Amino acid sequence: MPHTPGPWYTPQPQQQPVPHNPYAPQGQGPPRPPGPSRRGRFGRGPVAVLVTVVLLAAGGGVYALTGGDGGKPAAPVGAGTPEPSATETSPRAPAPSSPAPEEIPTSDEINAARKPGDATAWVVDDPTDLPRAGILANDLWIVGDTVVQAVHKKVTARRLSDGVQVWSLKLPSTVCETPVNPTPDGKVVVVHHNGAKSRCNQLQEIDLRTGKAGWHKELAETGTADSTIIVHSAISGGTLAIVQNMRAAAYRVGDGAKLYDIPVEKTGGCYPDDVAGGPRLLVSYGCAIGSKTPYSRLRGVDPLTGRTLWRYRTQPGWSAGKVLSVEPVVLTTLNAERRTDDWRVVSLGPGGKLRRTIDARPKGFKYCGDSGDAGQGIQNCQGAVVGGGLVALGGTDRVGAYDLGTGKLVWGVKSENGHTLHPLRTVTGRAALVYEAATLRNPGRIIRIGPGSADTEKEVLRHPASATKPEYGMLAGNLAYTRNRIIITPSMVNGDDAQRHAEMISFAPGTD
Repeated sequence: MPHTPGPWYTPQPQQQPVPHNPYAPQGQGPPRPPGPSRRGRFGRGPVAVLVTVVLLAAGGGVYALTGGDGGKPAAPVGAGTPEPSATETSPRAPAPSSPAPEEIPTSDEINAARKPGDATAWVVDDPTDLPRAGILANDLWIVGDTVVQAVHKKVTARRLSDGVQVWSLKLPSTVCETPVNPTPDGKVVVVHHNGAKSRCNQLQEIDLRTGKAGWHKELAETGTADSTIIVHSAISGGTLAIVQNMRAAAYRVGDGAKLYDIPVEKTGGCYPDDVAGGPRLLVSYGCAIGSKTPYSRLRGVDPLTGRTLWRYRTQPGWSAGKVLSVEPVVLTTLNAERRTDDWRVVSLGPGGKLRRTIDARPKGFKYCGDSGDAGQGIQNCQGAVVGGGLVALGGTDRVGAYDLGTGKLVWGVKSENGHTLHPLRTVTGRAALVYEAATLRNPGRIIRIGPGSADTEKEVLRHPASATKPEYGMLAGNLAYTRNRIIITPSMVNGDDAQRHAEMISFAPGTD
């Protein structure tokens, strides 16, 4: 699509919250009128105009920051209004009635309204009764021909082709932690609360191919150093690594047997604080905690033996933020005082050696696609993907790709209609597939952008307009892309009947 001449950055009007939508930002102005997306190329020169923008929440809502029951508790009930006295003669005003909940279109209704060339879609409207407080919708796992997700006390697998439930497994308490990756043969270990919900310490192994529960184990605590109020987990190969406060250990996924302790590094006072998995196992350490110049260490670990393969140390006063990729190793670092206002992308080479540091702030990119640090885990960073020698960064109104070797911006695109742009994966030709999220008025779509920026933009998948409301209501909280299909869920759900919401929606090429 040809880019529009003029300044590459255009102020966006504020947007009106969607009625009965629990995920929409509140207190914002009227929406932009509908119209096709307009693109501007950027990255060829200095910023011409400085503006102030009210940003939409790119991460699909706020993640829970505690190990509690899935997020923030419901607001406390006030003392109420005193009853009128017996001498009061004026009638009380009637209480306002709750608005009728919005109906969620069915898959058949969405597809019946498709136009030629539109994607086909399916939508999940789960009737499960949930608490009114926010409940975290956890990582998406693609196993075989299913997509699996843990929400509240249930893990559910749905068929990719039509969203039909294949199996569902009930758990005795709320899931409070999930690893990003399952094992190569489709096993996973979720962590759920104990009966009192005061600890996140119950390990449950699950076969994601069948939905069968395997072994169960309780994490032990010996003191505050290994508290299980909040835990982090990762799976690499057949090994599960768990960090609980300032201690960490590894377990065999197959039977739950403990393999080894991940050691504290006494030199520098370094304690494990998070883990990342997948093709490699990485352990993050916080060091010199409480000093004026704290720093982080990142260790590459042999998942079978726990042997340290390499170490990387951040500069004093900087900490490791999020791991964007474990192969190659790409992470973010944060200034200890300014945090997400002062961040970098760091690429490591063989042996954990620093390869390149990239500062994406001059081009207007915000930390983790404008979602900030949700605190959910070291591998949960919205709006960033790595592959083909590139790191692609997205955000509220822009997407771009940097070369991991040179640190230079390869291409960049700006949306003048305020669409949030989420890179899904890099593809051949130094290009990337990008999800352009739905707005109040316009459905989402998937586009391919290459080194020519807006001049090489190509539409890959156009979502039907009939799916706009449920798609926008999710604010791209969790995304998965597989076999030319995108799966989208909100980051949080709740059981407020007046705030109807879909739990999952998916789009794939149609068969016109």
